[in-house]
Amino acid sequence: MPEAQLDRFLLRVASGYPTRADEWDVLQRRLGRGGEQLALKPVVDGSTVLAMQAAVEKIHVAEPVGFYMVDVVAATRQRPDVQIGASPRGTLALMLASRARAALAGRDFVTPDDVKAMAVAVLGHRLSLRPDLWVRGVRGQDIVAECLARVPTPDVADVLARPPGPSLS
Repeated sequence: MPEAQLDRFLLRVASGYPTRADEWDVLQRRLGRGGEQLALKPVVDGSTVLAMQAAVEKIHVAEPVGFYMVDVVAATRQRPDVQIGASPRGTLALMLASRARAALAGRDFVTPDDVKAMAVAVLGHRLSLRPDLWVRGVRGQDIVAECLARVPTPDVADVLARPPGPSLS
């Protein structure tokens, strides 16, 4: 896919292949159905999805955490082995995913650990690497992990000293 299209995906998660036994289980379930048709049941309705999106918007991002996100993304742009680093859209995606992770953890604020947990999946596919890195098997995810290791993490006390955003309830 062209990089402009890849940049529109919020994150990339690699699940790999199933184990031998799990793949056989897939085959057995297909044989048991006797056809290709599946009966899908919704797990959530539209109003619940909208409420979940609204809850994520209430998650507070303290300035030190926001600048940490900006610095991590900027670090991908400053690497000489990266042709094109993550765009500002990548920074926005990192903020959204970090806020969602905080909400899932029951918090109304983002921590640096939320950013670290989401950065590889959110930013790795947004980088264009120089061809010599591809030959060596280096991936965008590896570059993001290196950037996370190099960019100083804000002090959690600074994050917690700021007033959190509105309650999730």
